[in-house]
Amino acid sequence: MENKRRDFIKKAALGASSLSIGGVLPGFSAKSYGNIIGSNERLKVACMGVNSRGYSVGSNFALQSNCDVVYSCDVDKRASAKFITGIDKIQNRKPKHVMDFREALDDKNVDILVVTAPDHWHAPAAIMACKAGKHVYLEKPASHNPKEGELAVAASIKYDRVVQMGNQRRSWPNVVKGIKDLKEGIIGRPYFAKTWYTNNRPTIGKGKVTEVPDWLDYELWQGPAPREAFRDNLIHYNWHWFWNWGTGEALNNGTHFVDLARWGLGVEFPTKVSSNGGRYRYDDDWETPDTQIINLEFDNNSLMTWEGRSCNGRSVEGSSVGVMFYGENGSLVIESGNSYKVYDLNNKLIKAEDGIEEINANNLSDPSQFLDILHIQNFFDAIRKGTPLNSDIDGGHKSTLLVQLGNIALRSGQNLKIDSKNGHILDNKEAMKYWSREYAPGWEQLLY
Repeated sequence: MENKRRDFIKKAALGASSLSIGGVLPGFSAKSYGNIIGSNERLKVACMGVNSRGYSVGSNFALQSNCDVVYSCDVDKRASAKFITGIDKIQNRKPKHVMDFREALDDKNVDILVVTAPDHWHAPAAIMACKAGKHVYLEKPASHNPKEGELAVAASIKYDRVVQMGNQRRSWPNVVKGIKDLKEGIIGRPYFAKTWYTNNRPTIGKGKVTEVPDWLDYELWQGPAPREAFRDNLIHYNWHWFWNWGTGEALNNGTHFVDLARWGLGVEFPTKVSSNGGRYRYDDDWETPDTQIINLEFDNNSLMTWEGRSCNGRSVEGSSVGVMFYGENGSLVIESGNSYKVYDLNNKLIKAEDGIEEINANNLSDPSQFLDILHIQNFFDAIRKGTPLNSDIDGGHKSTLLVQLGNIALRSGQNLKIDSKNGHILDNKEAMKYWSREYAPGWEQLLY
């Protein structure tokens, strides 16, 4: 199995990114590849937000033979120290620690900013990086709110920078193959896509306002967001469930499969959006829904839904996450991994493509490291060769916007009518309150 796995990795890396050498992956020695490409040929990377998921993404960049991770940017001194030690073991070079990522942007030698900071930082950091002449690898979601997403797209165009969103399944070989089969009519015209995410997240309790720990620059952590007092159940990860910094489960995990649904149905912006949900499981500080349904209708006579259950992990179609396409002649399901299945109208399995790799969708930091190198190398090829991105910021924004509109429908209590040409909300002042956000003094001017 290990030999098959390594063969798959080598072939996938070469086939997907047309590299003369493959990416370095688990099971390979990164140091043995260190001199294949001269140091002056390697892309220089600064990583912003290096705890948990950021540690994993940054490590995956360091494992690639055609780049060097040269900065660790984090407001948590402990996270940065751990990251620096881990990266040194991979590439035999320690990245420099800075609390403020803008110091790395001032370094002319830096080519790329990897943004794995909290959601409220995603678009602002990407925009500032583009202004500074850096390319950006931006973890999903593309933005905290729709206006920021539009600004990030505009910055990429204005400053001619490559910005890839981290919806990595766009680069997974069998997922790509499944969407290709779909578009070639394997189930006829697909007209309904159902997406879902399930988990058994525990309560976050009711936090207490406390002193900021000495290892944390909380002022910089909040960055562009309006100020709130530090509480002891916020950092790390639980910020996802507070509207001031996070975007809820819909954007945290829904973005991935709503993106696949948009891709498979061949749609961009909806015409109608509705959503219901709430915080039902626990009585605690969690603000965003733990249970939510989003419905999106499109002008090509198709429908998309997202079902999020943060606190009940019962699977759908045998998988904790996924997308099912329903068409005229059958259905096609993409589950958590690099695989898909096709059924006819009598529920008979007519095709199955299985990846050899194991994917753990509930692993919060690194569910699919060695598949994600394909996305990273596509990003590098776009910078070096002008290869089209598998998930550019324009497409990333459109997929992010779908779930943002769902959250806006929920928070405003309104069914939304949408302009299918640009995704804008029509004739609804209450809903438009959520299109953008207020910023801490002095921050908004940095976005334009």
